[in-house]
Amino acid sequence: MNITEARIAGWREWLALPKLGILQIKAKLDTGARTSVLHAFDLESFRRGGEEWVRFNIHPSQRDDTVSVTCEAPVIDRREVMNSGGHREPRIFIETEVRLGDDQWTIEISLTNRDEMGFRMLLGRSAMKSRIIVDPMGSYRLGKKKRPAK
Repeated sequence: MNITEARIAGWREWLALPKLGILQIKAKLDTGARTSVLHAFDLESFRRGGEEWVRFNIHPSQRDDTVSVTCEAPVIDRREVMNSGGHREPRIFIETEVRLGDDQWTIEISLTNRDEMGFRMLLGRSAMKSRIIVDPMGSYRLGKKKRPAK
């Protein structure tokens, strides 16, 4: 995809992480962050088929810790990242699919506890590549929150 085919998204959008079982999560599209980050807690590393995997829980809804989703993914890397407070912290990185609007692609995400942060997920500029142009005045340009089926 080249820049002329890029979608215009708001500074916050609903997206999905289907391979992790996250049907919708509100994300901040953060051009100031190089890497994407997902709220995760109770991280547990384990081996599966000779590979390192991680099991973790997330609260997909902002300011709501009553719903928890358990996820598993192969670990692709461990490295230090500068957090929003300017401190370096070690993080686990995974790869997963992200669905934003009608598009779906693979991104790299670091895992850390974001309980105190406003958004459970940041989509960083590496994940947006030439796919997304961020409208800083817009919100939810690629879709509204889906209501649960009754």
